[in-house]
Amino acid sequence: MNAKDTAARFSTELHRVIVGQEETIRLAFMALALGGHILIEGVPGTAKTLLARSVARLVGGSFKRIQFTPDLMPSDITGTEVIEENKSTGVRQLRFVPGPVFANVVLADEINRTPPKTQAALLQAMQERTVTIDGRTHPLGSSFLVIATQNPIEYEGTFALPEAQLDRFMLRLRLGYPQPIEEIVILDEQKRTHPLEDIEEVCSTEELRELQAAVREIYVDSTVSDYIVRLVNATRTHPDVYLGASPRGSLALYRAGQALAALLGRDYVIPDDVKMLAEPALAHRLIIKTSSSIHDVQPAAVVRELLDSVAIGAVHPTGQGGPRPLDSAAAVGRSSSSRTVVTDTTA
Repeated sequence: MNAKDTAARFSTELHRVIVGQEETIRLAFMALALGGHILIEGVPGTAKTLLARSVARLVGGSFKRIQFTPDLMPSDITGTEVIEENKSTGVRQLRFVPGPVFANVVLADEINRTPPKTQAALLQAMQERTVTIDGRTHPLGSSFLVIATQNPIEYEGTFALPEAQLDRFMLRLRLGYPQPIEEIVILDEQKRTHPLEDIEEVCSTEELRELQAAVREIYVDSTVSDYIVRLVNATRTHPDVYLGASPRGSLALYRAGQALAALLGRDYVIPDDVKMLAEPALAHRLIIKTSSSIHDVQPAAVVRELLDSVAIGAVHPTGQGGPRPLDSAAAVGRSSSSRTVVTDTTA
């Protein structure tokens, strides 16, 4: 399945509902192509839920929405076992009633409005794609995807997501206000009917699995892997950061680079792919020290600073001159038989 063509169809259909937001739509497709969970942030009324519902409709399979509220219980998400009596025999037995988490795409709307106890009900599902209830483990399927939304501005009546939960989201997408001309288009398009009803499915769940398998075959040079590791390690030693990105963050950035390369029609990853995706893949995983937060130091700003300070590795193509930065397609777009000597320019 061609990722570039699928991404084009995905973007076309999504633009029938979402006006503008090019970067957000591209990131949403990449997370989909990786089977990674998405956290969408934005102020009220900026189409967070609409984007999540639209993405779900573009992918074949089942869809469930969970409206997270302060009184929501873990069993309202995962399901529960009920006592059922056989009317003919009178024998009572337990029957498992699956919760809304048993779907291909689950929309966790306003996820930060429910207490941590209920938020934690998604931890096992998001990481292991299974749910354990009363000692029994129930699989969710390989195409399980969580799309969560939250309002980062309103704090009254909300509960901040714990680090373990944030770390399970592959990418964080931010939705802002549209441009004036885009807002006029929104008014015109929704004059009579809502365009969400007209979008068509882009791929089935089986085709999505094929796409995810193809993306994982994208070549990543060892120097690019080294750059990712050094960049993530730099978040752990930054003076303003209390908790840096985990190895799960390194893997998310690695996978996201593969997805972007596939989306652009390449079969290899370049460092520019990593730079482009570092902020949406890493910023939500960082915890800033309290002393730095007072001075309004933001995780995204720390990531951008590290992108400027962490050097990219270099390669010495055999038989050629001095080191050449690995920042172009030519540097890594070589055949697997080419021999290279990798050096570290930060030494």
